[in-house]
Amino acid sequence: MPKYIIEREIPEAGLLTPQDLQVISQKSCAILNNMESSIQWLESYVTDDKVYCLYIAPDEAAIRMHAKQGEFPVTRVAQIRSVIDPTTAE
Repeated sequence: MPKYIIEREIPEAGLLTPQDLQVISQKSCAILNNMESSIQWLESYVTDDKVYCLYIAPDEAAIRMHAKQGEFPVTRVAQIRSVIDPTTAE
């Protein structure tokens, strides 16, 4: 199944407290558990004004449906085509 990275513009995301992040995470997981498609949230990276989320999903529409149900902003969705790391150079 394809892997996606979702960019979410969230002003002052870096100021969210651990409790804020827990509530957001709980909401996301509850929605995922109720969705009919097999979409999986892997992890997210919080920066000053954006959150980058990694998901496995059947298609972009499933990602957008999850975001709509959770009222999570979506700036951009991109399918990951390849993954490289230092071992790629070997």
